[in-house]
Amino acid sequence: MLIHLPIIILTSLHPIAVADAVPQFDVVRECRVEGGTKETEQRCAQDEMQARDQLHAEWIQFSPSAKLQCIRETSIDDSASYVEFLTCLQMERDVRIEREAKAPQ
Repeated sequence: MLIHLPIIILTSLHPIAVADAVPQFDVVRECRVEGGTKETEQRCAQDEMQARDQLHAEWIQFSPSAKLQCIRETSIDDSASYVEFLTCLQMERDVRIEREAKAPQ
């Protein structure tokens, strides 16, 4: 009977807790890795912060499954970008909306 306890605990955990909040990325490090001039790094950081702010504003409109899929896709190479993450989420949302519009009613 005790053998089933871990299974019960695991199945009762919320499966999308990772997608409940905008993830934290180290954009300064990522922009530095990209290389270039100091101005290029600053512009990169600005773009990333704008994308992060937009993610915070639009977060609830993205599905939990899209959030999980996009976080996996955009962090495959151990680099993380709010710009790439936001773009992925927007594309997923647009495909879902188009699919729903074409679905027979």
